[in-house]
Amino acid sequence: MIPHAFVQDLLARVDIVEVIERYLPLKKGGVNYFACCPFHGEKSPSFSVSPSKQFYHCFGCGAHGSAIGFLMEYSGLGFVEAVKDLAEQVGMQVPEEAPGAAQERVREQSLTELMTQAARFYKEQLKRSPVAIEYLKGRGLTGEIAARYGLGYAPEGWQSLQAAFADYADPKLLECGLVIENDQGRRYDRFRERITFPILDQRGHVIGFGGRVLGKGEPKYLNSPETPLFEKGRELYGLVQARGTIRDSGTVLVVEGYMDVVALAQFGVANAVATLGTAATPHHMQKLLRVADRVVFSFDGDAAGRRAAGRALEVCLEHLADNKTVAFLFLPDDHDPDSYVRAFGADAFRQVVDHATPLADFLLAQLRQDIDLATAEGRARLVHEAKPLVTRIGAPLLRLQVIKMLADAAGFSQNEVEQACGLAAPRRSERRFDDTPPDDGFAARRFSGQASSGKPFRGERRPAVPRQPPRQRPATPVETLLKIVVQHPTWSARLPVDLLPADSAEGLALIAVTDAMSVGDLPTQGVGALLEHFRDTPHAPILARVAVANEETPFEDGTIEPLLNDTLNKLQADALSREIERLTAQDRAGGLDPQQRRRLAELLMDKQRLRVRPKVTDS
Repeated sequence: MIPHAFVQDLLARVDIVEVIERYLPLKKGGVNYFACCPFHGEKSPSFSVSPSKQFYHCFGCGAHGSAIGFLMEYSGLGFVEAVKDLAEQVGMQVPEEAPGAAQERVREQSLTELMTQAARFYKEQLKRSPVAIEYLKGRGLTGEIAARYGLGYAPEGWQSLQAAFADYADPKLLECGLVIENDQGRRYDRFRERITFPILDQRGHVIGFGGRVLGKGEPKYLNSPETPLFEKGRELYGLVQARGTIRDSGTVLVVEGYMDVVALAQFGVANAVATLGTAATPHHMQKLLRVADRVVFSFDGDAAGRRAAGRALEVCLEHLADNKTVAFLFLPDDHDPDSYVRAFGADAFRQVVDHATPLADFLLAQLRQDIDLATAEGRARLVHEAKPLVTRIGAPLLRLQVIKMLADAAGFSQNEVEQACGLAAPRRSERRFDDTPPDDGFAARRFSGQASSGKPFRGERRPAVPRQPPRQRPATPVETLLKIVVQHPTWSARLPVDLLPADSAEGLALIAVTDAMSVGDLPTQGVGALLEHFRDTPHAPILARVAVANEETPFEDGTIEPLLNDTLNKLQADALSREIERLTAQDRAGGLDPQQRRRLAELLMDKQRLRVRPKVTDS
């Protein structure tokens, strides 16, 4: 784990404008800098970078965060990788809290160097192998695509890698999976007579290989084993090469094989990645949904492909968000993405991707298999089997839509399905669209040609009553204080901690910020640093939401301090009212002793003094 203090020192050292300018052309506009957002398509710049707050925010799609958050979103890095990348840019050494972490980092670096050396060797061997070159040409690949993906060739022979490494007996060659050692201690190359596909981590380092046999042979595909560098359940082949296209299109296509990825790229479909011989995992989903708004899984249309899609669907559910979509593409039984794009072309393939089956439709189709909805038992079984899946959907609005679809299919009301699934029922009953409304006599008279006055109905319409916009609930004192503190973190030192209620997410976040300030642990370099300090805590979502709200409707400098004072008065008045109510109730129930009566009188006077103070409203 990286110490919090180092993260804050790093953010104090870097300038978010300089960091983002390495990737986007920024133009100054007032006190901030602007660009077209890299996370969604737009023609007018709505992506704002604030040097004073060290915070970026897109007014179009809502993307926001610190310099670390930008690297995570833009480059698809994890938190640790983004911190290390940023630290490297400014020449800082990342400390490690775990014992022996420095030695582990040196060891991993040495293994990475060996993998890079092996990749160079395999690329050179490809140039010298007419058989391998003809194989790739036969698959429709050009030298440009082979170079882009670093394709190589592991020649025949048991110990070809001896030509690449001075010490073929080096234990690290075994540790990173380049060689195999048998029971007699004799070692030999893992990859032999295969096209090699380097597997890259998010920084572009070679961490493993996939090998595809030439012609016939088993296994058809061979992967590196699990090593300190490579864990197949966490990595996706082709993500580094596809990142730019994924960002531009907003869509990532997940296929099953290395050749599918490179063949699609050859035809201009460059947003494809592949799982590495394993089903989709939660780590894959987190990574995919971080880099794209839409994830499309492509599977063969046979029974095995449907089973693989079902496993992917289950993995997706808990990671879904209402601003992300997941879909499933099933190609004809005799095609995979490689053969389909070669047979019909890129435009036809993109069209089938655009019309892939949405997750909700696929989920319902999977559930309806082998269920007779013409029977009461079948309809009950549908809801019963849906329950463990529906309750796992992490996107609240999508879950609601699935429940409605399920209710329509099974002939239940939405409320009945929610109750069956153990979800919270609506506070008041809701009428389904096909329920009969109460008859006030008007509808019957209208369709019989008579209006309510008894005169012939002429189709005249009643004048429309203009619909008033819904009134917004006024902010509570705690919500207002949290907005102020997020905009000015140092002002949290002025808050009375004993008066802050802990009965809401805003209250708990405000207490956490105030506590951090009281012990000198609160960063004061801007909103970005504040959000990073509370990353991976229960307060992170509410603080991020408030930070975005402040960007879109900031407080005016001239009113914010009077507003703070007025809100503190309200908070104090509320506390006084609660204590007055408690003492008054006690007086009615059994009376107060003299000391309590004096206390009640003091409270009433304090409350009166608060009433006569000038007030400022939040406009």
